[in-house]
Amino acid sequence: MKNDAVKDSSRRNFILTAPVAAAAGIALADATLFTSHAAAQADAPAAAYQLFTAKTLEEDSKALQAAPGNNNLVTSKDFVVVLTTETAKSAKEFEWHEYRDHVFQIHEGSTVYELGGTPKNGRNTKPGEWLAPAAEGTTTVTLNKGDMLVIPRGMPHRRSTTGSVSFLMFSTIGTPKA
Repeated sequence: MKNDAVKDSSRRNFILTAPVAAAAGIALADATLFTSHAAAQADAPAAAYQLFTAKTLEEDSKALQAAPGNNNLVTSKDFVVVLTTETAKSAKEFEWHEYRDHVFQIHEGSTVYELGGTPKNGRNTKPGEWLAPAAEGTTTVTLNKGDMLVIPRGMPHRRSTTGSVSFLMFSTIGTPKA
């Protein structure tokens, strides 16, 4: 009998204390995880950010309207942001990139893009960069103020602007898709 009482007592103690021990173990593991995460953040250099106010972008855009061209706002190893204004400019060839995606946001004016298709007589101009004088089976889209276009890497594209257009281009830089 005494042996059964000891077994019941041990079983009861285990049932009563196991959840507490487990909770303490989880809390300890969480504390260790968060402490090491916080330490890693403390050791990492602070990331710099850049702010471009609406006023700054408007002033830059006005300057580019007076003298069309590009204003490289951000240039890093991972992406670039370029503010561009152009008037009566058309690309002679289609281009496509193995390592870059593009996002275009139109601020003023309009432009036309020919997208996709099969490039004809394409040539490699430098690692990951291609040009072709023509492409078959393209889709044509007109972009106006407020429109956004995303062009994934590998997609041939060509822009034609008859009037004037001002846009932001965000371009990622990475590795080819598998």
